[in-house]
Amino acid sequence: MTSLPLPDRHATERLARRLAPRLRAGDVLLLEGPIGAGKTHFARALIKALMPVAEEVPSPTFTLVQVYDGPGFPIWHADLYRLTDPEEAVELGLAEAFETALCLVEWPERLGPCRPPNALTLRLSHAPGDSREVELIADGAGWSERLEGLA
Repeated sequence: MTSLPLPDRHATERLARRLAPRLRAGDVLLLEGPIGAGKTHFARALIKALMPVAEEVPSPTFTLVQVYDGPGFPIWHADLYRLTDPEEAVELGLAEAFETALCLVEWPERLGPCRPPNALTLRLSHAPGDSREVELIADGAGWSERLEGLA
């Protein structure tokens, strides 16, 4: 586990830009934290860093999932806040996307037993003032090497 301070929005964006080239199809990032902790801001910055051409990155709060044509693989951005049952995540097609796309999942606790193994959890939290903090928790092998030097 690695903990990093995010003193402002720009630090969150820098972290996303540094992480982006280390990601590939089949990676799942689980974005945990309370409302306002920066989950959507991080996801938007990461998607923008991966897109070959700049485009609008809306929040998937109401659509539940936004899909983007990324650099050789699709990028799925899911906001599961409104789900009431883990089976709803399966109905959205997330199980298949976990295998073939880069998936960014806000409110991953709504996945229940559908939570994928080998995910990277980013636990965002409020810190003093307007700053945030993020803990990176690698669930499974393979992340250690890719996260080396990220801090």
